[in-house]
Amino acid sequence: MVAKEIPDKLFFKIGEVAEITKVEPHVLRYWESEFGLIKPNKSEAGQRVYRKKDIDTILEIKKLLYEERFSIEGAKKRLFKRYKISDNSERVMETIKELKKDLLDISSILSKPR
Repeated sequence: MVAKEIPDKLFFKIGEVAEITKVEPHVLRYWESEFGLIKPNKSEAGQRVYRKKDIDTILEIKKLLYEERFSIEGAKKRLFKRYKISDNSERVMETIKELKKDLLDISSILSKPR
C-alpha cells in the first residue's frame, strides 16, 4: 500500500486525494469528522478542496491506524500531542507564514498571461 507522490499543486479534489493516499473517499470524510486536523475548504460547487498539508495529515493518520495499529482514539491523542505547540504565538506565526506562501502562489498563478 504505497501512496503516490503528491503532485506539485495547491489544491486537490477528494477523488485525487483518495488516489494519492489509497484511502476511499468515505473514509476520508469520516476521518474529517473524527480528526479536527483535516480541514478541507469547500469550492463554490460545494466540493471538498484539500491542500498538501491535509494530504500529509491523512497519510500520517493512515500510518497510525493501518501500520502502527492505533485505535481512532489513540491516533487522535498521538496527533494532538504531536501538533500541540506550547507557545501560541509560534503557532500563529507558522499559520501566517503558510498563508503568505499560499497567497504568493495564488498571485503568481493569476499574474500568468493566458
